[in-house]
Amino acid sequence: MKDASRISALINLLDDPDETIFSQVSQELLSFGDQVVRELEDAWENSFNEILQLRIESIIHQIQFQEVKKRLTDWKNGESHSLLEAAIILTHYQYSELDEKAIHQTVDNLYKQCWLEMNPDYTALEKVGVLNKVFFELNGFSGNKEDYNAPRKSYINNVLQSKKGNPISICMLYLELAERLKLPIYGVNLPEHFVVAYLMLPLQYLETVDDESVLFYIDPFNKGSLFQRSDIEDFLMKLKIEKQDKFFMPCEKMTVVNRMINNLMYGYNKNGQLAKVEELKILKNCLK
Repeated sequence: MKDASRISALINLLDDPDETIFSQVSQELLSFGDQVVRELEDAWENSFNEILQLRIESIIHQIQFQEVKKRLTDWKNGESHSLLEAAIILTHYQYSELDEKAIHQTVDNLYKQCWLEMNPDYTALEKVGVLNKVFFELNGFSGNKEDYNAPRKSYINNVLQSKKGNPISICMLYLELAERLKLPIYGVNLPEHFVVAYLMLPLQYLETVDDESVLFYIDPFNKGSLFQRSDIEDFLMKLKIEKQDKFFMPCEKMTVVNRMINNLMYGYNKNGQLAKVEELKILKNCLK
């Protein structure tokens, strides 16, 4: 009750013309975290003061941004490092009211469809065939080459709703399903693209990872097309980029999430939304 009274009093001071007072009030409101958001939203809805509304919007955004930072830091320091969870956290940056339960239900359904058609005795090619059939044919996912760098293509809610995304968002979802199906499929961080590799064994069972560890590569952005190392070499040659081992080998999940943030930064930079670029730099630092 004491907090509620204090919060109400602070909100009433938000339209004070004195910037020093406003700064002190906003900092104290920020210290309450999520518990003040509902009251701030109510104050916004009941106000016709444009300055007050802008101040409230700024404080709510800061509170929600702090929560995204905390969750991303916790993800980095945790053990599971679920790519889906990281994608959900990053999506909260843009969509604070994201329905996480709906996201999980949709991905769970995709996994169940794959699992029902999968046979443990299948060859690697046959297993990928099942995943590709469910993901691309039955559910219609595909890479979206129009407005390629638009930030919305990176957010998991939009990808699941439109069934289209950029290379990293489509690959993230593909990797999530592969991991649940216990398939030895891992991300490959190519310049200007992102693909996945099917290894002969899961990484934890390989003493070393080299060219012989990779059975083949898959491009989820292009409906799961299969290719070999020579195709990556040709791709790099066209880009006039010198070959590096990391362009052929599986990358860590942290690299995948960093790439997701980089894509968002690039898209917002192209749109001139530089404040978002700076905030995403802060989020990227949470992974260091």
